Amino acid sequence: MSEGLEQAVRAALGRVLDPASGRDVVSAGMLDGLTVKAGMVQFALQVPRERARESEPLRAAAERAAASVPGVLSATVVLTAHRAEPAKAEPSRKAPPGGTPGQGQMLLPDVKAIVAVASGKGGVGKSTTAVNLAVALALQGLRVGLLDADIYGPSLPQMLGTRERPRTEGQRIIPLSRWGLKAMSIGFLVEEETPMIWRGPMVMGALEQLMGQVEWGALDIMIVDMPPGTGDAQLTMSQRVPLAGAVIVSTPQDVALLDARRGVKMFERVGVKVLGLIENMAFFCCPNCGHQTDIFGHGGAKAEAARLGVEFLGELPLKLAIRELADAGTPIVVARPETPEAQAYQAIATRLRAKLAEGAAAAEGPKIVIA
Repeated sequence: MSEGLEQAVRAALGRVLDPASGRDVVSAGMLDGLTVKAGMVQFALQVPRERARESEPLRAAAERAAASVPGVLSATVVLTAHRAEPAKAEPSRKAPPGGTPGQGQMLLPDVKAIVAVASGKGGVGKSTTAVNLAVALALQGLRVGLLDADIYGPSLPQMLGTRERPRTEGQRIIPLSRWGLKAMSIGFLVEEETPMIWRGPMVMGALEQLMGQVEWGALDIMIVDMPPGTGDAQLTMSQRVPLAGAVIVSTPQDVALLDARRGVKMFERVGVKVLGLIENMAFFCCPNCGHQTDIFGHGGAKAEAARLGVEFLGELPLKLAIRELADAGTPIVVARPETPEAQAYQAIATRLRAKLAEGAAAAEGPKIVIA
């Protein structure tokens, strides 16, 4: 059945014309990574990078054509920019940190500082940490954006408590406003249970759209909730935006610290400063008696930070209220700001601001004062 449905989708896309070439998107070779599974259709359209913004109507037309095929339950289409073979770079031409020459203009030029919140492995509470840090920074009076860069497992809709679809103005997507943040996630654009069965180039194309096609405006800081690991999304972020630094989240046990170590080394290799480590689930706090138990050990991330020569930004407990409020879409820093755990997030956010200010001052260099 999937094979017949795929043929029907291809036939429908064969009637979608690219205005630039006058050919349909199939015969023009623009169709990439078409997958049809259980009635869900996903694919990318390859366009030249310089045409990415003007190709949004073509993307929407292809999505409508695929969705109109009988038997298709949902269709998701992204643009991905193909690149011509690069010419040999001149010896004096330098690439941005982590990037390569000839990649074009860096994205998000109106954001003063972009910070990646990452982890070497999943399940360490990275997304919960990213959301609470972002909200804490907003509560401190900053203009904050929150980008969910996890294309395969987006969690922002759940943690921000909204399934609202973003509106568009022309070819621009307006980010959602929630808890004082501007937020965007692929989860706002597709159905909740739609799996993203995408290859690397499609993920990179989707990420570039979430950064370049969204009307973020001027921001003091953007927190990027990275997917776990050291793959395509991490490379795309390090190459396409001027990251101010990365924060690594880990639990105390050795297996998590091993992956956190890989995350630190990965960011160092692509020229991104590691601002520090956070130890999540540092201890379990009993909701009845308040007794603390070191279920995963305690102090592992702090010791690892010292070994790697990076700052230890703080620790957070494994506490039922944090999980319950995250699942309910109300971050603990706004729901219960008086609690020790909410104040721990605020303290880490304050230290993060200080680290960014130190980095900005160092980048400016010494000032000469003439008396």
